[in-house]
Amino acid sequence: MMDFIIQLAIILVCLFYGARKGGIALGLLGGVGLVILVFIFNLPPGKPPVDVMLVIIAVVSASATLQASGGLDVMLQIAEKLLRKNPKYISIVAPLVTCTLTILCGTGHVVYTILPIIYDVSIKNNIRPERPMAASTIGSQMGIIASPVSVAVVTLVAMLGNVTFNGKHLEFLDLLAITIPSTFIGILAIGIF
Repeated sequence: MMDFIIQLAIILVCLFYGARKGGIALGLLGGVGLVILVFIFNLPPGKPPVDVMLVIIAVVSASATLQASGGLDVMLQIAEKLLRKNPKYISIVAPLVTCTLTILCGTGHVVYTILPIIYDVSIKNNIRPERPMAASTIGSQMGIIASPVSVAVVTLVAMLGNVTFNGKHLEFLDLLAITIPSTFIGILAIGIF
């Protein structure tokens, strides 16, 4: 028990000091803590999550390709047209748009480019922008669990790989069959209430 407390203290000291220094120091000092645990305390290093790392590389590559080819701009133009055509329903449409963009791109960071449009449409139609903007950011984050290319979904499938449901293992499509409808129901609840 004492070894565990010492090991935890070493990791926390390294992480807090790295966070205080900022930037790359956080990663480097986290690595220093790992080296101390492996070589001084003789703990076996864990297996790196190769599947998750490959998904991250694929998502980053796809996002970069989408950005470089202008595909993201096209998606944002379509989203802007949709928002400007339905300004009265901005509190419902905006979260649906950001959720859909997140599902398609696999990351919630696409919401940053659509927030000024949501603000503009809200102000021009005498709607307080706080509600559609807050609902949109929440909708964007909810879209992560429904996106087939998000790291969160792939990690969850990997973690639940041994779980059986009605006699069969939980698979990728089974998870999406649950998360996609529940996400859209949640988005509608956010927009309506």
